[in-house]
Amino acid sequence: MKFVSFNVNGLRAILKKDFENTFDDLNADIFSLNETKLSDDIFPLQKEGYQIFYTNSKVKKGYSGVAVFSKINPLSVHYGLTDNLYDEEGRVITLEFENFYYVACYVPNSGENLKRLDFRLDFEKNLVDYLNSLKAKKHVVYAGDLNVAHEEIDIKNPATNHHNAGFTDEERAAFSALLSEGYIDTYRYLHPEQVEYSWWSYRFNARKNNAGWRIDYFIIDEGLKDKLISSIIHTDIMGSDHCPIELNLNI
Repeated sequence: MKFVSFNVNGLRAILKKDFENTFDDLNADIFSLNETKLSDDIFPLQKEGYQIFYTNSKVKKGYSGVAVFSKINPLSVHYGLTDNLYDEEGRVITLEFENFYYVACYVPNSGENLKRLDFRLDFEKNLVDYLNSLKAKKHVVYAGDLNVAHEEIDIKNPATNHHNAGFTDEERAAFSALLSEGYIDTYRYLHPEQVEYSWWSYRFNARKNNAGWRIDYFIIDEGLKDKLISSIIHTDIMGSDHCPIELNLNI
């Protein structure tokens, strides 16, 4: 089964940049989008053969938002974490299938001067509890813009970023804590020494100079380790400040 996750940084904006052809070319069984930035209930993209599930921020227009396209009919769909926690920001959608849960997530950014760091760390704690509750029942595939470069290999300039959102000790420790609960960073598991990024600032010619961060992930529970075929970062695909990532599982 083929999964794709892409932070599009505004769905309506990327639709003006040949995104529909990108979507078709990737031909995923499940394709999730982060940061759709939609402000109403009109979803601007329909794809034949896919069911579409989406959630928008209810507290701030043009902010956050997650969508999932699936060729397979889910058994159930859940928004937010346990008891729909955080759904007011449109951050999480879970699709339940026969053998696994697919969790599409846009983790909060800690923001300028780390003003939302505490909020984000609370989110991470609740997220781990939620994923573990799912893992107790079925396998878990967790995907999205997780807004953290886990190790120094995952960021171009680690020395100058230790106090910046996405590379603080606290955020990296939270990611380590997640993995310690029985989860695998699929890309790093398969490519322990490879340097590739999934996000580049729009400033300072960062993408041209490949001064990027790897902050988009496919995470699986350890029980799926033997089902893992490939984990790919499509650095050549444009249209956003992120690029899409791909996971192939024998599931």
